[in-house]
Amino acid sequence: MTSRNKKGRNRDAGFTLVEVLVVLAVVGLALGVVALRGPQRSPALDLRAAAGTVAETLRLARSRAVAGNRTVGVAFDVAGPSLRLDGATPRGLPPGIAMAVTATLGNTAGGRLGAIQFAPDGSSSGGRVVLQGGGRRIQVGVEWLTGRVSVADGA
Repeated sequence: MTSRNKKGRNRDAGFTLVEVLVVLAVVGLALGVVALRGPQRSPALDLRAAAGTVAETLRLARSRAVAGNRTVGVAFDVAGPSLRLDGATPRGLPPGIAMAVTATLGNTAGGRLGAIQFAPDGSSSGGRVVLQGGGRRIQVGVEWLTGRVSVADGA
């Protein structure tokens, strides 16, 4: 594109190399500041994600018990905190999340370990997992008769 200056001469319109370099340097600095800051973490979102993981694992255990016609359990390690589905590799919960497990007497090992078992008919040993973090609590409960998994805020 051409333009005319005051003297009537044609001049190519556009940006000079220096202008482009200055803009790229400013954009690069802005991106560097954002990248160094790191991802923002929300304790409330971490707690919800942990509750979702626990509920999902319990529901998967129930469906595996019914489909495989065998007993399937989920073991909880409160000290970790982590959970393990039917002897698989443990899944850790996000940092800053505390866990407490209430299970039947035969499914506990001191105050550190607990388990919830699901039978082939869909019933369970029952229990509840309470997760705390960021000043909030979420309870994941399992009914013993039906094996239904429920999630409740602030329970």
